[in-house]
Amino acid sequence: MDEHLQTLEHAQRTAIDLAIQFGPKVLVALLILAIGYFAGRWIGRVADSMLAKLGLDAGLRGLLVRIVRIAVLALFLVMALQNLGVQLLPLLAGLGVAGAGVALAMQGVLGNLAAGLTIIFTRPFIMGEYISIAGEEGIVEEIKLFNTTLSHPDRSRVVIPNRKIVGEILHNYGSLRQLDVAVGVAFDTDLPAALAAIRALLAAHPKVLTDPEPAIRVLTLAESGVRIAVRPWTTVADFEDTSSEITQTVLETLRMHGVVLSLPQREVRLLNAE
Repeated sequence: MDEHLQTLEHAQRTAIDLAIQFGPKVLVALLILAIGYFAGRWIGRVADSMLAKLGLDAGLRGLLVRIVRIAVLALFLVMALQNLGVQLLPLLAGLGVAGAGVALAMQGVLGNLAAGLTIIFTRPFIMGEYISIAGEEGIVEEIKLFNTTLSHPDRSRVVIPNRKIVGEILHNYGSLRQLDVAVGVAFDTDLPAALAAIRALLAAHPKVLTDPEPAIRVLTLAESGVRIAVRPWTTVADFEDTSSEITQTVLETLRMHGVVLSLPQREVRLLNAE
């Protein structure tokens, strides 16, 4: 019983000695980290406002601000460790060896990270643009270090790893898209009148842009009639609705003007028929 009491008393004395010896250092280290956290947030806000004045997009600004905050916090972390008397050179050597092992185990993740940095700094596309890449297409909703998110008109989301984007053929539509509507009319149609009617309906449509100017032209002579190409421009957000509306309105307008639409026809002749 006396041995147990002596052990407890010894443990108590040791704990008190350690608290007296290291307690103030631990408190100072925690205070340094707290100051570093708030300093990083403040410096990040200042950096964000400065980068916004330079006209950088939100994705690149967010990345740079995070790097600034991490750098400031890392600086204060080094100060806190020095205050505790930690030898940094052996620690950094150990972290280097561990980092090499982690890098080998996470090649795919690091590949996405490198590709993400490439996308953010080279800016082949920005948020809000409509792109087609890696067999997928949609509006760029978010650009992160490891992946890029596209949104579809059906409200689904496609998350593409960044390493699948860099090095691939990219089709960037930007913030505008061109509709491709084709309509067939009979060979004896008054083409200038039909084109004028289509041009008037496009000018009256609220979602069709006047700049760039809509392209309306005779496309080709088909087997059963003349095909007219109707290619107006609209915003990415209005593309799906406008495509349906223009197709319906072109059909109704041509019928209202008495234009005969071409129908598939085939003439069959019987030779030597008795």
